Amino acid sequence: MINLANRVQTLTPSTTLAITAKANELKAQGVNIIGLGAGEPDYNTPENILEAAYQSMKDGKTKYTPAGGLPALKEAIINKLQRDQQLSYQPKEVMVGIGAKHVLYTLFQVLLNEGDEVIIPIPYWVSYPEQVKLAQGVPVYIEATASQEYKISPQQLREAITDRTKAVIINTPSNPTGMIYSKEELEALAEVCREFDILIVSDEIYEKLIYGDVGHTSIATLSEDAKNRTILINGVSKSHSMTGWRIGYAAGDAKLIKAMTDLASHSTSNPTTTSQYAAIEAYNGPQDAVEEMRQAFESRLEAIFPKLQAIPGFQVIRPQGAFYLLPDVSEAAEKTGFTSVDDFVAALLTEANVAVIPGSGFGAHSTIRLSYATSLETLTEAVERIHQFVTSKWKD
Repeated sequence: MINLANRVQTLTPSTTLAITAKANELKAQGVNIIGLGAGEPDYNTPENILEAAYQSMKDGKTKYTPAGGLPALKEAIINKLQRDQQLSYQPKEVMVGIGAKHVLYTLFQVLLNEGDEVIIPIPYWVSYPEQVKLAQGVPVYIEATASQEYKISPQQLREAITDRTKAVIINTPSNPTGMIYSKEELEALAEVCREFDILIVSDEIYEKLIYGDVGHTSIATLSEDAKNRTILINGVSKSHSMTGWRIGYAAGDAKLIKAMTDLASHSTSNPTTTSQYAAIEAYNGPQDAVEEMRQAFESRLEAIFPKLQAIPGFQVIRPQGAFYLLPDVSEAAEKTGFTSVDDFVAALLTEANVAVIPGSGFGAHSTIRLSYATSLETLTEAVERIHQFVTSKWKD
């Protein structure tokens, strides 16, 4: 008999992957499923990036690279951070990994000892708590409500900190809420972190996908102290439609970056060589495609948001970034005869043939997450199906 390690027996399977798998199973059976669970752009990687990757292979650049990334890619990342956010880093302060998820996993492995606490705002990206637990850390949750635009307050952060607190995760723009912390909000949170001397894990993977008149502020830009205690996480997956290429990075304290690189050298050897050359072009080449995608997502949001608001029992806040909507559907679930939102979501899939992600996977049990990283025609059809499903079952 095989006995699994304790560390994996408490893991919760990825909700997004589970829903996607079920939707794909139904599609394979010939069911016309519309999937709104995707966490990736629906565009192909820009042509100049594809060409750069192909050329690198033609040139024989298919061997091992340094564990923490090619020097040229580190330089491209450093230039990007300087260009976009006026942040200055040295190569020893940058580590490239196999996607931002792998970078975060590596970070928690080198940062946490057993019992160390990491503060995680709710709603959260599904992998944060699991990665903390895998490093024998303890997730400590702060619930940010819809009335707070799903953003934690300095007072909430202060009250959650204990003598075991190691770090807090700030994800802006957020998955799954699409909300963005303002400069003033980040300044207040950074001051609490300074006061209690805790680290900041700043996940900025959606920084290029912002709508309206808001802007992105990295908490690392606020002061020298904030920069010194921030581990900035980013990558090319969302901004350049390169989810499958698996390139992300961390920028921060050199000692921490070295430990992460050393661990990666024993676990992955190096990020995929071809993908690194593609990422170099992504950051050094033209950025027109990035803006084109951003405009397309914003156009879809403009069109679909009022239609979603019109569904009975749906309470939804307009997102400011990323490509997700997180409506509270607790009233809709109750009025249509379901005892939980998870059951409501299951019925949406099997009866209305629309796949969405239950908010329980993000710690927000009264919500569902819908991705608008798909065509407007598909989005419109999906929302119409949901609307018809709710109204057909509604009971006053």
